[in-house]
Amino acid sequence: MTKVEAPTLEEAYQKASEVLECSISELQCEVVQHPSKGIFGFLKKNAVIVATCKSSSSPKGVEAVSDEVNVASEIMAAVKNETPKEAVETKTTIEPVTTKDAVVDSFFDIDRVTEDEIPQNELFEEESIVYDELALLIEDQLKELLSHSCFDIDIVEVDVRDNTALIFIDGADAALLIGKEGYRYNALSYLLFNWLHTKYELFIKLEIAEFLTSQQEMIRHYIKPVIENVEKYGKGKTRSLDGILVQIALEQLREAFPNKYVAVKTGREGNKFVVINEFNNKHE
Repeated sequence: MTKVEAPTLEEAYQKASEVLECSISELQCEVVQHPSKGIFGFLKKNAVIVATCKSSSSPKGVEAVSDEVNVASEIMAAVKNETPKEAVETKTTIEPVTTKDAVVDSFFDIDRVTEDEIPQNELFEEESIVYDELALLIEDQLKELLSHSCFDIDIVEVDVRDNTALIFIDGADAALLIGKEGYRYNALSYLLFNWLHTKYELFIKLEIAEFLTSQQEMIRHYIKPVIENVEKYGKGKTRSLDGILVQIALEQLREAFPNKYVAVKTGREGNKFVVINEFNNKHE
């Protein structure tokens, strides 16, 4: 008996046949763990099988019995980490392993469920758990990154919700991390977005001290005449905005005009601004 792990079941069967030096048709196998792609690359699991060769008729010695006990221990460890999705049974033409090991037998007798039988609230809870684990991972990596900087930052908190990483940073040098007119804030926002969106397909909202909140309040006052102009003439646009201000204005104007076309435009000189039009007329 041997335990084999591989990215797919097919590769596991092939690997088992090479280890046991027999053809796949001569294998007796039991799937211990089905492969899983996970979510955002997390909780990914390989296929794990326990295999024996039917043509092998040599009696078991002390070493063989010891190997089976070790396999049983490893299988039980896998059970403790197994989620309902890995408990989904798949059909295979390969016969299940036969063994007299009581521990292994008790594992193979565990009731299995299909994915359709898993309650929706459990699936949502699993997604929430993955988000929480991802938030902790990003938080640790961000703390490590900032620990190598010259800024005195003692608060780094990350929460992941709805495909967005909510990041809060504060400390004695928070103002320096923001920079004059927010230029360091914008640079850090771009850096974090490129990292998290590329690796985890996440968007970000970065708050350093109260900078983002103050910018949102400032834009809220600025767009009041823009909103009045759109309500009067049916269309309008903002002045040129820099960095995070463009995104804030876009969000607030889309909230104010959910039934209109609201988008960011780029001028000839590379300046950005937000335009508001009717859906059937998407021109400035």
